[in-house]
Amino acid sequence: MTRITLIGAPVDCGKLRPGCLMGPDAYRVAGLATVLGQLGHEVEDIGNLAPATGCGRDMPGPAHLVRPAEVAAWTEALAHAARRSLGLPIFMGGDHALALGSVSGMAARARDEGRPFFVLWLDAHADFHTPLTTESGNLHGTPVAYVTGQPGFDGFPPLVAPVEMHRLAMIGLRSVDPGERDRLSRTPATLYDMRHVDEAGIARPLREFLARVAAEEDPMLHVSLDVDFLDPSIAPAVGTTVPGGATFREAHLLMELLSESGLVTSLDLVELNPALDERGRTARLMVDLTASLMGKRIFDRPTRSFP
Repeated sequence: MTRITLIGAPVDCGKLRPGCLMGPDAYRVAGLATVLGQLGHEVEDIGNLAPATGCGRDMPGPAHLVRPAEVAAWTEALAHAARRSLGLPIFMGGDHALALGSVSGMAARARDEGRPFFVLWLDAHADFHTPLTTESGNLHGTPVAYVTGQPGFDGFPPLVAPVEMHRLAMIGLRSVDPGERDRLSRTPATLYDMRHVDEAGIARPLREFLARVAAEEDPMLHVSLDVDFLDPSIAPAVGTTVPGGATFREAHLLMELLSESGLVTSLDLVELNPALDERGRTARLMVDLTASLMGKRIFDRPTRSFP
C-alpha cells in the first residue's frame, strides 16, 4: 500500500488557449481517487492549490510572455506544496507550466532527504525554452529549462536544488524546436524520440533509464506525463496535439514497467483540456494509466467500449 496525495493544480496561465483550469475536477469526475483506493492505496485529495500571493510582480523579461507573474506565483505555491508533501503526490493539472513548481519542489524534497533525484519527461515536446528563447511566449514550454537551472528566469522563485541533466530522460519527443534541440544536444540528458521508440520499442529505452536510476542509493523518480505524449487518436483532449504519439498498449506497458520498478515517487498529470474531450474519454485514459502505474494489470481490466 502506498500513501497517495492528490494535489489539484488548476494552472491555466502557461499558454493562451484556456481549458486546463478544469483538469483537476475532470480527474475527480473520472474517479481517480476511487480507482487508486480500490487498488489498496491510502488516498487523500487535499483539493486545489491557489497561486502564491505577492510573487512575480513587476516581472522582467520580453513583453510577449504570457502571464509570467501568474506562472511565477503558481511555481512558488506548487514548489512549497511538493516539498512538504507526504507519500507519493500526484499533481493533477493544469497545463505543463505547473511542472516548474512540482518538479523543483520534489527536487528540493529529495535534497532535504539526502536522496538522488531523477525526472522522466513523457511529452511530445522538450519544454526546454526559457523566457528569453520562446517565440510564442507560452511558458508551458519552459519547465525543463527552469528546473535544470538554465538562465533567463529572472523574477521566478530561486531554485533550491536544480535537476542534474544526466538524471533527466525524455521519451516520446516528436515536436522539438531547432533551438531546443541544439541546446539539449549539448547536455547529457537522455533523449528518446518516437523514431527511437518505433525502432526499439518503448520498453528498451525505459529499462535503460530505470537501470541507471536503480543503480543509485535510495533514488526518487518524478514522472511528468503530458496528454500529448499519447497519440491524439486515443487522447484528443489537449490543445497541442501532435500525430504519432504513444499507443494505448505502449502507454500502459510503460506505466506497468514503471510500477514494477518501484522507483516512482511523484507524478504530474498535465495538459488535459476537458473542453476538447469526447465524453471524458481522455480523462478516463489518464486515470487508467495512473492505475497501471500504481499496480493495476491487464488481467484486472474488464471489457468496456468507449463512446
